[in-house]
Amino acid sequence: MKTLILGLGNPILMDDGVGIEVVRALKPRMDDPQVTLRESSLGGLNLLDILAGYDRAIIVDAIQTRGGTVGDVYHLRLDDFEPCLHVSCAHDVDLVTALELGRKIGLRLPRDITIVAVEVQEVTTFGEECTPLVQVAVGTAVDVVLQELESAGCAG
Repeated sequence: MKTLILGLGNPILMDDGVGIEVVRALKPRMDDPQVTLRESSLGGLNLLDILAGYDRAIIVDAIQTRGGTVGDVYHLRLDDFEPCLHVSCAHDVDLVTALELGRKIGLRLPRDITIVAVEVQEVTTFGEECTPLVQVAVGTAVDVVLQELESAGCAG
């Protein structure tokens, strides 16, 4: 099964780069030719080109929730999110809406999408390192991704 592990974020905005940090930590541990690791700072409709052609995707990104504890790692599915009904720009649509639009125009997008999200603290300050609790969570997120791959029969 052709699988994409996609780390999202901005690597110069401290914790916002956690998805990219997780993918970088996974690189030396991956040897399955069916698994592609990729980093991106894109979002919305721009993700469709990256996701097209894969059977499954594991997306790793930062998240900030009400009452969340910095460093917590969440294992989510698309069903855990509701489409956003109001956007300021067509390229800024949320992932669920972007996938719906992509499928409607005939793109071959993954049917199986998992989101590994790390609760973050600082996403507006320039810096190339994650805050300490988020840096610790990188290892936890790597383990979650590897477990997800293992459950799907990938070698990792």
